[in-house]
Amino acid sequence: MQTQVFDLRDTKRPQKEVDDQIEAAARILREGGLVGIPTETVYGLAANGLDPDAVRKIYVAKGRPSDNPMILTVSGAQWLTRYCVDVPPIAYELARRFWPGPLTLILKRNPIVPDVTTGGLDTVAMRCPNHPVTLAIIREAGIPVAAPSANTSGRPSCTTAQDVLEDMNGKIEGVVDGGPCSVGVESTILDLTVNPPRLLRPGGLPLEDLEAVVGLIEVDHAVTKPLKEGEQPKAPGMKYRHYAPEAPVTVVTGAPARSAQEIVHRMTPTSGVICFEEFEELFAGHEVHVLGKTGDKVTQAQRVFDALRTFDESSVTEIFAQCPDNRGLGLAINNRLKKAAGFHVIDADDSSVVLGITGGTGAGKTSALHAIEMLGGTVFDCDAIYHEMLKSDENLKNAIIGVFGNIFDEDGTLNRKKLGEMVFSNKDRLDQLNEIIYRFVRPEILRRLEGGDGRLYAIDAISLIEGGLDQFCDCTVAVTSPMELRVRRVMARDNIEEQYARLRISAQKSDDYFREKCDCELENAAETVETFEKEALRFFTKLIDRIKEEKQHAGKE
Repeated sequence: MQTQVFDLRDTKRPQKEVDDQIEAAARILREGGLVGIPTETVYGLAANGLDPDAVRKIYVAKGRPSDNPMILTVSGAQWLTRYCVDVPPIAYELARRFWPGPLTLILKRNPIVPDVTTGGLDTVAMRCPNHPVTLAIIREAGIPVAAPSANTSGRPSCTTAQDVLEDMNGKIEGVVDGGPCSVGVESTILDLTVNPPRLLRPGGLPLEDLEAVVGLIEVDHAVTKPLKEGEQPKAPGMKYRHYAPEAPVTVVTGAPARSAQEIVHRMTPTSGVICFEEFEELFAGHEVHVLGKTGDKVTQAQRVFDALRTFDESSVTEIFAQCPDNRGLGLAINNRLKKAAGFHVIDADDSSVVLGITGGTGAGKTSALHAIEMLGGTVFDCDAIYHEMLKSDENLKNAIIGVFGNIFDEDGTLNRKKLGEMVFSNKDRLDQLNEIIYRFVRPEILRRLEGGDGRLYAIDAISLIEGGLDQFCDCTVAVTSPMELRVRRVMARDNIEEQYARLRISAQKSDDYFREKCDCELENAAETVETFEKEALRFFTKLIDRIKEEKQHAGKE
């Protein structure tokens, strides 16, 4: 079969020539043939939506599963009553606001629409595209057209007529070249047969815009994860691995700088990368396709399918893709990339390992933390951060004065010994101090974690559990040690008498408490610092490897 190309990009050509090509494309559709048509989202593969034999040709040309429903494309809201029943008023309001445009509505089906078009469902998907050429073809044909994306099933969607020819040349009668698509991702699909309405596929119309008209909209679970075995799709693109190039794709989510660094860490010489413009230089020497700037989701949507398709012309063995957040058009881009990856996703914000280190005074936390630093980790010492904040945070300082009185020296420095004598012999007073400290320190720790660019962090806090810092940690570690060893260490470290050392230790939680509350224990019975640091280094190396393996496994599920 020879595929004819109707070039309608040039709007300055004689009107009769344009009309003749539109009529020729419409004739193919009326006679049961297939035509690739342009829309503002992606190119569609059109057939007479009321002709079961013509619609079956789409399934054959695309290699599309027969239970994957199609969209019925029309030229305006006046067509709804012909092919739908019990149309709710909100459908007409949405059509008035957003048609022509990238919005598909799921409505109850009129029996005139054949089963093969709806995938056997009792609902039908209706859309009016915002492209003058395609609207003219539909009006000329006088029929609604079934028009899924014009790519081979499973491959990235087509955003140019050339893309359509790559997949469909010789399989279909014609392709209408209306220029590149302005939106670049398929239409948003909203199910109006349920209450509240449900988003089945994010697309070129952001969810936020729909909610401004409709109110509450539920997001179907298929938007963020694959359908279960045997579960029937309610709309196109919900069930099957979709938009995929030949090389396997891994999507890396999270803060852009972190996701870029995560890709650098994972890539091999044969890896390809889809990245934001700001990070292109990090991947020099690799096959790279730029989505656009991190905040330019319009450009990202226009480029995402082209980036995926172009890799099939290269020799890359795997593709890593940075991913925008879910706001606005980002939800649709995010969804398409994850579909291309078969939902193989790595969260770069979770790629770092955060350990919580706790235990009583003299147990050996300092040596344990030094071992973490030897592994490249960043340590957040909560006590040091607390005293640092005392110099600049008047609210923290006033909170302490309000409970314990003015225990600051004339130069504004906290009198630690005076405060210690007040709290170490009184559990309630110690609890009061800890509540104040962690009320202020907790958000500061979170800020530093979010702003960091490292891969390993340790939070050092005696009151790690009580202060709520364990919620930031992948694993909490209790550092324990026999009492007499602790007493000797505290005396030598702080140059204090035995009685005060025992007072300080007795005011804290027991080792049994830390063992019970923490995920694992690192016992320090070593006589020298050097011996314990070596033991701690081995312990943390194994622990970090295990945590990373667990995260990697979770990302593949």
